[in-house]
Amino acid sequence: MLLFALFFALPLLGMALNNGLGRTPQMGWNSWNHFHCGINEQLIMETIDAVHSSGLHDAGYEYVNLDDCWQSARFPNKTIMPDPKAFPHGLMPLISHAHSLNIKFGVYSDAGSKTCAGRPGSLGFETVDATTYASWGVDYLKYDNCNADHSKPEERYPVMRDALNKTGHPIFFSMCEWGVDNPATWAPTVGNSWRTTGDIGDSWNSMIGKADQNDKWWKYAAPGGWNDPDMLEIGNGGMSTTEYMTHFSLWCLMKAPLLVGCDVRNMSKETVMILTNKEAIGVSQDPMGVQGHKVNSSNNLEVWAGPLSNHSVAAILLNRGTIKEKITMDFKSINITSSKAAIRDLWQHKDLGTFTDMFTADVDPHGVVFVTAKPQ
Repeated sequence: MLLFALFFALPLLGMALNNGLGRTPQMGWNSWNHFHCGINEQLIMETIDAVHSSGLHDAGYEYVNLDDCWQSARFPNKTIMPDPKAFPHGLMPLISHAHSLNIKFGVYSDAGSKTCAGRPGSLGFETVDATTYASWGVDYLKYDNCNADHSKPEERYPVMRDALNKTGHPIFFSMCEWGVDNPATWAPTVGNSWRTTGDIGDSWNSMIGKADQNDKWWKYAAPGGWNDPDMLEIGNGGMSTTEYMTHFSLWCLMKAPLLVGCDVRNMSKETVMILTNKEAIGVSQDPMGVQGHKVNSSNNLEVWAGPLSNHSVAAILLNRGTIKEKITMDFKSINITSSKAAIRDLWQHKDLGTFTDMFTADVDPHGVVFVTAKPQ
């Protein structure tokens, strides 16, 4: 049995990038985790339609983002060229179609000479690329860190920030620096989110490891700028439904970007159930914007928690072990000064009752109990 007993500390009140975007963590879809370089015009058009029709858009997912391999070369005037084989009509028809459905559209580039897949990067072309993106109506840029010169990311990423801002067109700036230079300590004035980890894989060990790496930076997250432990693997088949529910719960509590990484044209009922859990998403999108974090850990049993704007607390009782265990949380330890609190289970969508001083639950292996606790 685990009883956690550490008080919340206050997040750092740093200066966030003032472009008006990312007041809550971004929600959308990205092509990389499932398709890698296997993207084309038909796939992305079908994905836009699926995001709109599947319930994802209604649940808050607003971006469809291309990752690496959409670009192939530069025109003589140095502007970027979409791959003519994969995107024979360019990106404008896709962007227009997305916008017609009130879906925003994102692209990918790199703060180096080439992208991670060897396509043209934006180093030295920041202004021309930002101007091109804005002229197309692009709403989001994921900016990677491969094939760079010898300068630091702290020097290269602000150049693209400034180029994007000068266009006058709002473009969410998602920094993919992999956490190598501790971007949480300097990126809040540069990007709307910043990767704190390397790439995620579709396995329990990879997912839980990324959550651990991201956790230590929780004080740096705030409206306008978020820690990013990489995209969601839910629906790709490498984890169990229980593990995917844990994945989604942790990302929601951590205020991590919710970027779907599966084939949304062919989702199971379980995948849709997880990704459209509006109560969990409500924790993610809470306007207070305080990243929930690990409060205690003992023998594979953990409690993660964070405050919400309605004076309640969201908490995850996490069992990292291989057998069912009881986990207990003490209300005082999560800054609930009242002796009584009403507990609601966000996966069962059920009020569990009013409890005194503490709450205990049986938690499945690799599973969570995800609740809110409201003082009474």
